[in-house]
Amino acid sequence: MNLQFLLYKLEDGIATITFNRPDKLNAFTPTMADELIAVLDHIDEDDKVKAVVITGAGRAFCAGADLSSGKDTFNGEGNGESAVRAGNTLDYSDESVRDIGGLVTLRLYRCLKPIIAAINGPAVGVGITMTLAMDIRLASENAKIGFVFTRRGIAPEAASSFFLPRIVGISRALEWCFSGRIYPISEVMDSGLIRKVCSEQELLVEAYAIAREIVDNTAPVSVALTRQMLWRGLDMNHPMDAHKLDSRVILSRGRSSDAAEGVVSFIEKRPPEFKNQVSKDMPDFYPWWDEPKYF
Repeated sequence: MNLQFLLYKLEDGIATITFNRPDKLNAFTPTMADELIAVLDHIDEDDKVKAVVITGAGRAFCAGADLSSGKDTFNGEGNGESAVRAGNTLDYSDESVRDIGGLVTLRLYRCLKPIIAAINGPAVGVGITMTLAMDIRLASENAKIGFVFTRRGIAPEAASSFFLPRIVGISRALEWCFSGRIYPISEVMDSGLIRKVCSEQELLVEAYAIAREIVDNTAPVSVALTRQMLWRGLDMNHPMDAHKLDSRVILSRGRSSDAAEGVVSFIEKRPPEFKNQVSKDMPDFYPWWDEPKYF
């Protein structure tokens, strides 16, 4: 892949994505968004990838949106085709005005591989909201987070109004977003946002250890289904919705060679060798949802 602002490597089943603008504290740009979405597309298609770690180069994870456009940063004029119509009204349905952070989190949400955020330093604005659609968040001791939108005269983005209250609760989410304050990681440890705080030296070691356990012991198709079942289950209206889905998944997976291998390897007390692949062995009812349209 030809990447300008991201680094990508795959080693023994674990893909690592690194934001790579260290001189700009990995400030996020539309190009970075496009590259991240393209890498996630590649990851979903590559059966060699069993887990993903995302981190930042240098001393920051991502310091938020690149503000080099000054006062025009958020007004949509740089998105290509203008959504301004005659009479200075706005065409909100125009694809060109879609929030780039939201495009990223929607793609992360659809991903079929588990994603671990290794937050190695400041994660502010989109730098923290994008991690809400990742599965596990680790942070270094020098990390900071900030939902700073009200201090920039805008409002939360990247679908964070969906993700953040579900992770930390509505009251804490409102407090963080109302204030726009940047918090040291020690102040948010009891919120459920961060699984563990590590030393700078141990952060990636811990992230890779979590990824390694997934890669070495689990069935990739089962992991892909589990990720989508749990994330999409947040929006279910009744336990019966989950029961219907569980029943279909258990029947389909139970008839797979993976299920037979999972049981036999356990009885024989040996590591499993799962053969089913995400690219071709998902159940015949997958996907079980209709993807919403923007407008």
